[in-house]
Amino acid sequence: MTKARVTVIDIAKAAGVSKSTVSLVLQGSSLVNEGTRAKVNAVMRELGYVYNRGAANLRQASAKSRIIGVVVNDLTNSFFAELAVGVDVVVQSAGFVQFLSNTSESIDRQREVVASMREHGISGLIVSPARATDAADFKPLVAAGIPVVVVVRNLPGAKVSSVVSDNRAGMMSAVKHLSELGHKRIAFLGGFPDTAVFDDRLAGYRSGIEAAGLDYHQELVISSAPSRAGGVEAIGKAIALADRPTAAVCFNDAVAFGVCDGLRARRLEPGSDFAVVGFDDVIEAQAAVPALTTVSVDPQGIGRRGAQLLLKQINAGKAEAETVITAVRLVVRESCGARKSIKSKQDSE
Repeated sequence: MTKARVTVIDIAKAAGVSKSTVSLVLQGSSLVNEGTRAKVNAVMRELGYVYNRGAANLRQASAKSRIIGVVVNDLTNSFFAELAVGVDVVVQSAGFVQFLSNTSESIDRQREVVASMREHGISGLIVSPARATDAADFKPLVAAGIPVVVVVRNLPGAKVSSVVSDNRAGMMSAVKHLSELGHKRIAFLGGFPDTAVFDDRLAGYRSGIEAAGLDYHQELVISSAPSRAGGVEAIGKAIALADRPTAAVCFNDAVAFGVCDGLRARRLEPGSDFAVVGFDDVIEAQAAVPALTTVSVDPQGIGRRGAQLLLKQINAGKAEAETVITAVRLVVRESCGARKSIKSKQDSE
């Protein structure tokens, strides 16, 4: 009776790791730590697994598909859903299919899904990197000639293309607007401080504070998860300050929505008792109550531009790194109190 052939799945189960991790070990990838590599190799010897490298190379050569990998760090944020829609519009019209995955800010998860996408023969990859992603993580893709476009979060030193919004200019315009409304204590709320986009937006905030002739106060910079829950947490800390702010620019719209929730929980009304400005201009921003004043970056537009850049590289047969910085604009609605201020001024005239 013929003995069943040992598969990668058998090895993964026996070693207690994912199939993608086993594949990385077989490829000799530096992304796997030595302890895991030793365990996987031991299981392969025990089960008598023989890696058919010739067949693997043949599969890889013939597996060039019409698939575009899209990896985002937080699909619960509607910004990334809109970005994925933008990507889909472009790749679908070009005859490609989008393979979408969420990492939830996990480096390990990101490595696994990228490895899995490579196994499926993706033609290119669009990725918003998880926190603390290292440029070296994408070296194997670059070496293999697979085009990569990083979106939203820049990745210095990765030698891949990128599409990011003008974070500094956007945050400067938000601070300028609030200062012109008379606010002196303006907070910067939300975001993880170990990402390039946080650094850019904080730099824009600081430049805006300086340009407005205001004093920079470190206690007014309150980081948190870039989510609705993070916004609730951040505004709680801001309101608890002895000399509390009267307005805030938020890392993104998700944080801004949470800030509004946190204000209402304390019987404060956004736009009346406290001015709130977001960043992104997701679809819900206009429908929110009060409607959210925010910096519009056009997430669908970023998705479309990233997809266009990727397809350009795929069609050219080479992945030359390009950087695209998209323009932003401030969209004034009710949450900053501007319309109320204008109405009060008109009533007094």
